[in-house]
Order: sequence, then structure tokens, then C-alpha cells
Amino acid sequence: MYGKFQEHLKDELTSIKEAGLYKNERNIASPQSAEITLEDGSKALNFCANNYLGLADSPRLIEAAKKAMDDRGFGMSSVRFICGTQDLHKRLEAAISDFFHTEDTILYASCFDANGGLFEPLLTAEDAIISDSLNHASIIDGVRLCKAVRYRYVNADMSDLERCLKEASAQRFRIICTDGVFSMDGNVAPMDKICDLADKYEALVMVDESHSAGVVGKTGHGVAEQFNCYCRIDVFTGTLGKAFGGTVGGFTTGRKEIIEMLRQRSRPYLFSNSLPPMIVAAGLEMFKMLKESNELHDRQQENVTYFRDKMIAAGFDIKPTQSAIVAVMLYDAPLSQKFAAKMAEEGIFVTGFYYPVVPKGQARIRVQLSAAHNKEHLDKAIAAFVKVGRELGVLK
Repeated sequence: MYGKFQEHLKDELTSIKEAGLYKNERNIASPQSAEITLEDGSKALNFCANNYLGLADSPRLIEAAKKAMDDRGFGMSSVRFICGTQDLHKRLEAAISDFFHTEDTILYASCFDANGGLFEPLLTAEDAIISDSLNHASIIDGVRLCKAVRYRYVNADMSDLERCLKEASAQRFRIICTDGVFSMDGNVAPMDKICDLADKYEALVMVDESHSAGVVGKTGHGVAEQFNCYCRIDVFTGTLGKAFGGTVGGFTTGRKEIIEMLRQRSRPYLFSNSLPPMIVAAGLEMFKMLKESNELHDRQQENVTYFRDKMIAAGFDIKPTQSAIVAVMLYDAPLSQKFAAKMAEEGIFVTGFYYPVVPKGQARIRVQLSAAHNKEHLDKAIAAFVKVGRELGVLK
């Protein structure tokens, strides 16, 4: 039977390649940092990692992880409720709750799991989920696993959100779900306005802080800090895999009863091994670092402003951004791949994004700025963008 299915897959893969939508992976042979070494030994400046605070190769986090392996072992070999909980797990959950000003936290293997395991344990067919049109795939998949009635509003459009809330008035409970920062465009959800509408129509509020925590807000505490709505958001999800050290692991944090119910019924939590001690210990050290100083956050924000302003001045079409993400719009999928390949020749590591990651006709180079970048890195990247932009006719 596989022979026929194999031919089907080959045809599909050929179609993907011919459409210019095939995704290639590039191998790194060094730690994740502002400057990386590729498998062939060449060097490149990395502008496409989620390493927003530059902590992926932090000596402090590496040392904390090594010490935890010596003290607590390599892995947990179990799920949390059987015998997979250490005091380290509880301490990290408390640190996350402290960071987000919430009542309790539950850890997951990833934020994809956190979002996938959020809705089904809490809501039924009597309820409604109202989701932003540009929400991450993990939120979309989590919603699909739940029997609640689904509504979808235009990205960050409060009039359309209000329309959905009115339509959802027939349901028992309503929850508004949004990314804090939308990962492809870099814009921030207007959480103050979302919370106002939630109050008006008696809805809960959920926000995924994966691309916003550590980045937005005066001290990098995310959208709740930026819009002064800590107590108005009922549940947050997030990851340790971006600004918070660049490793693995996700979390849900919020109202204590919500977290308690997730511990009882959330399938990715109940049926997945606990995070290993080294990951948890590094996370604890990371939150300790963020309490000591805002230096990394401030440096990252300075880098974003500098890069964005220089790119706009050079004539590039840049999506409005309030985050670490700068979307350089090209609109054509093959062009985005060709652009990224030529940037690699200049020693700049970027990635072209195109359908189905972004809508058709919205291809782009997504640049991600880090506290690990310095002005020399930024200037080299900008010069390469200008050179390649002129070669490919993007700039006149």
C-alpha cells in the first residue's frame, strides 16, 4: 500500500517545491548566539532566532543547568502526578506567578502543549471561544480540541471583537483569546481595550505571552505591564523557549481555580513527562537575573529602534512593530527565499516566511532583534539588506 501513498507524497512535495514554498533547514554547529558557526565552518550573524534577551548561551544559565544535573539527575522519567514533581518545579511555578502577578502556574513541555491543553478541560459545547484571526497555530489547535462554539475576529480589530461578543451572548461562558505579540507582524494586542470589552460582555481573557514576555512593557513583563491590566487577564500562556533562555518548556499561569482544574484534566500535562531538572533550574536562574536588572530588556529595545528606523530610512516596507520582530515585506514567496539566500552569502542569517506560515501574497523576511546584538552587528545587517535589496529590485 505504501507505494501508492509514497507517490502521492512525492507529488505533493514536488508541488510545494515548484510553488517556492519548500522549507529547508540550516545546521548550526555552535551555541545559539548573535554570531553563530554553521556546519561548514562559516560564520554568520543570526537575526532569525527568538533569543530576544540573548540568554540562550548565558554562562549563568548553563552553570545552573549543570549543577542541577549533578544535584537532581538528568530526567524525571514520569509525569507530575505520579512521581515526576521536584521542589524545583514548584519553585519555578512560583517564580512565573511572581513575574506575571498571578495566583498559580502549571508547567508543560512546551507552550504548544500549554495552549493545546487549555481549552478542553475548562469549556464545553455550552461555551464560546473568541479568537484573534492571527493567533498562533497552537491556540488554533487547542481550540479545535474543544467543543465550545468558535468565533473569530479580525486581527486586533475591536469593532469585530465586539461583534463576536454580541453573537456569543447566547453561550454560558465566553473567553477571548489572543497572542500578546503576533509573531509574524510584530504588533501588540490592545489588551486594555480587549479587557474593557471583556468587562462589558462578561468574558474571560486569555493571552499567549510567548513573543511578548521579556520584550514589551516598561521592564519587559509583557502586555499586562504595558497596558496596566495585570488583574484583568484571567490566564496567560508562555514559553521558556524565547526570551526566557531559549530552551524548552511552556507554562500556563493565572487564576488558581483555572490552574487547579488544568492539573486535574489537562491531557498534555497528565500524559507527558515532567520538565528535566536542568531546564527548571536554568529557568529559576533566569528569573533571578531578570529581577536583578532591566539591562538586557533595555538593550534589546534600543536595538529594535535603531534597526527599524535605519531600515525604514533605507526605503524598506516594514510592518508597524512594538516588539522585537521587524517584518520586512517582500510579498512574493520565491523572492523571500532568494533574498534570504543572498543574505546568507553576506554572512547574515535570516529566513523567508511565506504561505502557509503567513497568508498568500504576504511573504516577508522576519528579522528578530536580540540584546546580544551590538551596533556593529546591526550596521552589517542593514548594509547587507540594502545591497541585496538593490540587487533584487526591492529598493530603487
